[in-house]
Amino acid sequence: MSFGVFIHRFDSIYDDSPAERYQFPAQYLGRVQACVGDWIVYYEPRKIRDTRGYFAIARVARVVPDAASGMYVAEIEPGSYLDFVSPVPFSDEGGVIERGVLNEKGGMSARAQWAVRPISAADFDRILARGFHEAQPELPRIGPMPDADVSVGFDEGAQAPFILEQPRLRVEQLTSRILRDRLFRRVVLRVYDKRCAVTGLRLINGGGRAEVDAAHIRPVEASGPDILSNGLALSGTAHWMFDRGLISLDDDFRILVSRHVNDPDSARGLINASGHAIVPPRPSDRPSPHFLRWHRENVFKM
Repeated sequence: MSFGVFIHRFDSIYDDSPAERYQFPAQYLGRVQACVGDWIVYYEPRKIRDTRGYFAIARVARVVPDAASGMYVAEIEPGSYLDFVSPVPFSDEGGVIERGVLNEKGGMSARAQWAVRPISAADFDRILARGFHEAQPELPRIGPMPDADVSVGFDEGAQAPFILEQPRLRVEQLTSRILRDRLFRRVVLRVYDKRCAVTGLRLINGGGRAEVDAAHIRPVEASGPDILSNGLALSGTAHWMFDRGLISLDDDFRILVSRHVNDPDSARGLINASGHAIVPPRPSDRPSPHFLRWHRENVFKM
């Protein structure tokens, strides 16, 4: 087993779904097989406008032939995919982040162009530390502060504490549900600017708590992944209605109201004036039609 880097772009010609499968041609079979049972980092090429760079991690469960295409598919272990809190650039003022793409003279090697490549443990740890670094963690909507001594307690009006240093995230922690929920919320609130996609409201109290939740479109309990395209920023009431199938979204993000709502006028009064969900400008950050369709077919009460 070994760590790896998989190049993926939102407009890929391959039949990819980063939280579920990664399709690739036979020339990369050996490199992908070496990653089975271990973690990989997803990377978006520098030639993509506003590239995210290294943007997520996942664990490869197995590799299977894709008979229909003549290629192969790396199946991603369910529940392992996780977007970085802060996408990591290919390079910064200190040079390239992934040192393994350099040749002996310090120049760029051909390896940097490989769509699938091995990555050293040191490079993996460096990317992981930067991708999940939280200068000041997002406070939960309600409940105790993360990593706080709950016996001390904080009231709603208390100023958010400044975290000087956090323990370094270890790869063994990446399956923790508590940790994943916290990081998923941070990612969703960042791209939605802490604004409810349904109401359009952006409410933050004096203690730094945003009123919105990070809602999974397809719930974790129904095998929904912690991928940004499976998330929505929703206020408490909108989240409650979404989870109970009283509202949903079509593939164009138009907000649908169920006929089972007991007070439809009031429900529609909660919806922002456009009648459409307010989604991030970047296409790869928006809700996926795949997950929206699942919600309409399995949760929404027509």
